[in-house]
Amino acid sequence: MPRETGPKPPRIDEIRLVDLVEREIGELAGGDRVEGRRYRGGGLGGRDLTGVAIGESELVGVFAHDALLRGAVITETVIERLEAPVLRAPRATLRDVLVSGSRIGSVEFYDNRWESVRFVGCKLGFVNLRGAEIRDIRFTDCTIEELDLGNAKAQRVAFEQCDVRSLDVTGARLSDVDLRGLDLAAISGIDGLRGATMDGMQVALLATTLANHVGIRVVD
Repeated sequence: MPRETGPKPPRIDEIRLVDLVEREIGELAGGDRVEGRRYRGGGLGGRDLTGVAIGESELVGVFAHDALLRGAVITETVIERLEAPVLRAPRATLRDVLVSGSRIGSVEFYDNRWESVRFVGCKLGFVNLRGAEIRDIRFTDCTIEELDLGNAKAQRVAFEQCDVRSLDVTGARLSDVDLRGLDLAAISGIDGLRGATMDGMQVALLATTLANHVGIRVVD
């Protein structure tokens, strides 16, 4: 018999930043295209940064409550200790991005396009990725209150030592999505799990949900 194989892991490229130029975050405006910048501290609260493009840069300790990054393009960039109780970034593109040690509350990432993105040591509230296309994504040591992947397309996504209170995969299309490193409390849209990998304990904990889904009456 052929040997069973696990899901394909995310393909994550290392980010190498050199010769960065220090700038003030307040200089950023919607539609700007910047590269090779380092932003330390400062705030983007309430700012409209629609269409901004940031490449090969570093953002450290930035406060971005209620900032609007509609259609933003962020590539080859490291983001550390971002604070944003509310963040709006619909239809944004992230490629080769590392987000670490950040606290983000309610965030609109719907209709996003992500490739080679890592979240490490982050606390996230409601993460709306509905309709997004994400590929080669890794979450490590993260806590997420609600993760909405409704109607999203996800390929090669992995969770390591993560806690998600609620996961919605209604209408999702998953391929090589590894949930084994995820402490999952509740799930919606059970059909959307097709293409995911789970361990035996996770499946056992979902037994009641699975039984209800297929119409099985469980009586002790």
